[in-house]
Amino acid sequence: MVQYDENAAMPPFGNSQNADSPTFDPRNANASAAPTVNQFGVPPQATPPYASFNPGANPSVQASMPLLLGTYTPKMDVKGRMALPAKFRSELGPGMVMARGQERCVYLLPQNEFRRIAARIQRTSMGNKAARDYLRVFLSGAVDQEPDKQGRVLVPQNLRDYANLGSSVTVIGVGTRAEIWNSEAWQAYLTEKEEGYADIADDVLPAMEW
Repeated sequence: MVQYDENAAMPPFGNSQNADSPTFDPRNANASAAPTVNQFGVPPQATPPYASFNPGANPSVQASMPLLLGTYTPKMDVKGRMALPAKFRSELGPGMVMARGQERCVYLLPQNEFRRIAARIQRTSMGNKAARDYLRVFLSGAVDQEPDKQGRVLVPQNLRDYANLGSSVTVIGVGTRAEIWNSEAWQAYLTEKEEGYADIADDVLPAMEW
């Protein structure tokens, strides 16, 4: 067993050099001189870049959330291609994701929003059967999309079948996503829901002051 000698000479704190090596003394340094090691014996260039990270001084800048609004009625060709409104293209960005939506529509989401939703569901899916079922259906039908030079996106056959999409479609903005509907199905849905719209406004937005 190695015995520690309390009387043994100790090298200066923070200096790993031997006794014959020059030691930096701030009292004898001029303005341009700098130590070769810091107080912990580590060269300044070896300090990890995250060591001086200050969340308060360097806040992360988050991209603004999209705001998709309005109703549009583009035509879909026999290959499943349709032109997106220019306002939607700018809000959704160059990369977007299509997926099955509720009420038999197709969701069109920005990449960041799609990842946020998927991550939120995955956090609860292991212990929640309903969440597991939703995640499987949601992700298994999702596809990456990017508009072509004419601003068109291709709706895959499986999503067209799911939402019963033909040549007549309606695209609506729903805040952070767009939805693609069969035009007849959307009109029937809107007619039904508009009747109770004033009542739901009170129930869904109790804290809002208009």
